[in-house]
Amino acid sequence: MNWNSITKNIVAATGQEFTARSVQPLLGGDINAAFRLQDGHRDYFVKLNRPELAAMFAAEFAGLQELAGTQTLRIPKPVIYGQSDTHSFLVLEYLELSRASPASERLLGQQLALLHQRVQPYFGWHRDNTIGSTLQRNTQTNDWVSFWREQRLGFQLQLAAKNGYGGRLQTVGERLGNELTALFAGYTPSPSLLHGDLWAGNASADKQGNPVIFDPACYYGDREADLAMTELFGGFSRDFYAAYEDVWALDEGYKVRKLLYNLYHILNHLNLFGGGYLRQAENIMTKLLVGIDIVL
Repeated sequence: MNWNSITKNIVAATGQEFTARSVQPLLGGDINAAFRLQDGHRDYFVKLNRPELAAMFAAEFAGLQELAGTQTLRIPKPVIYGQSDTHSFLVLEYLELSRASPASERLLGQQLALLHQRVQPYFGWHRDNTIGSTLQRNTQTNDWVSFWREQRLGFQLQLAAKNGYGGRLQTVGERLGNELTALFAGYTPSPSLLHGDLWAGNASADKQGNPVIFDPACYYGDREADLAMTELFGGFSRDFYAAYEDVWALDEGYKVRKLLYNLYHILNHLNLFGGGYLRQAENIMTKLLVGIDIVL
């Protein structure tokens, strides 16, 4: 790997001299290659991928800026993104991360609730981005239910059909889409700024114990969608949830709607990683439809 192009971009963005004297590969991601660049004075975190995926990094850069602009949580400072002949790249400040303490977990819950209080008059965002490596559409709308039906659930089902997952998944999915409104009876979500991909692997703490979140898939939507994903794979403590609700209590209907919001990520995993997620997606749809039938 020739790092000259990336280091020149870092110098242009920061106005500070930098030569990568140490390049350390980092573990953790399934989609991008990651490295720590050092010159003895400054450290940078660099993601690399294929040149044609530069738009993915441009959207992530914009998402980090959007989150950082709220001044609610610590975000790795985005430095520069771009494209060379051989790679697309994203450069961030390098943060020394550590295991979150109970105090960090509580602070993360409080600060996430404050982040969610940053709202817009629309659902969506000013650009599309990615969830994993899948396109995530964010066309702005005033109707949350139609946004979720078309740009989240419907879009993933269309991808699943193209990937060969038809039959019951599509039949049950279509019925669920037609009856989504019942899950929102008596509940009107605000268009909150969301991280969008908030699982435990995208949250940590710095050496001072400040919560840090990264790898966003930002848009404005129902805050329950962020909370739901924290429950999908686990890793967040009771302190985190209690602290969140101390700032902004959740609606009772969240207990059901979280299944809907996590269905989106299960379908995305089906499309990214294959049929091991098919039965789980179908089971979630069935549970939601049973709940809707009870309500109706």
